[in-house]
Amino acid sequence: MKPLVIFGTSQIAELAHFYFTREAGRKVAAFTVDGAFISAPNFCGCPVIAFEELAQTYPAQDYDVFVALSYASVNKLREQKFTAVQALGYDCPSYISTRTTVLTQYPIGKNCFILEDNTIQPFVRIGDNVTLWSGNHIGHHSVIEHHVFVSSHVVISGNCHIEEGCFLGVNSTIRDGLRVGKRTVLGVGARLLEDSAPEGVYMEKATERARVPSSRLRGL
Repeated sequence: MKPLVIFGTSQIAELAHFYFTREAGRKVAAFTVDGAFISAPNFCGCPVIAFEELAQTYPAQDYDVFVALSYASVNKLREQKFTAVQALGYDCPSYISTRTTVLTQYPIGKNCFILEDNTIQPFVRIGDNVTLWSGNHIGHHSVIEHHVFVSSHVVISGNCHIEEGCFLGVNSTIRDGLRVGKRTVLGVGARLLEDSAPEGVYMEKATERARVPSSRLRGL
């Protein structure tokens, strides 16, 4: 395996360093960000170099790159940087936890970040640059297109189609057979019971504070 360069110096990049080195046995050679955003010469014990200098310093024939960015701008930033890295000829490996249950027979795309305790059922298709944080259920025959971010404990029921760039918040639920339009955002605990329009935003109401303070509750 080629040494790895990680794009980013955020907490997600730190986690990518942890998972790739501790769980996947990959050597991380460096981190990279756009030159204007370099705030320190080193990160996680590795050098940080300007992305503008990446191809000269760590050429594609000798190194792989993993883009470790969040869902900023509804995943557009991660999409842009993944596209830029691909244009330079780099291979972008995926991290798939050994603690994830993968039953689909279809190959998972490039630059995916799939953490522990996900269940990916048979006949699921997952595109490029998809993040599945820990503890999600991806139901049979479902499709997750490119550049999607699924946070923790999300239920995607069987035969669903998640279009590009969607963000699915913690504990959100999608009923079986639905199509989730491009760059849809589901907030924490949202329940989707019908197809969503592209760029739709669906939010659950927060739990209201009770009028009684905790000091007046009996038995606690």
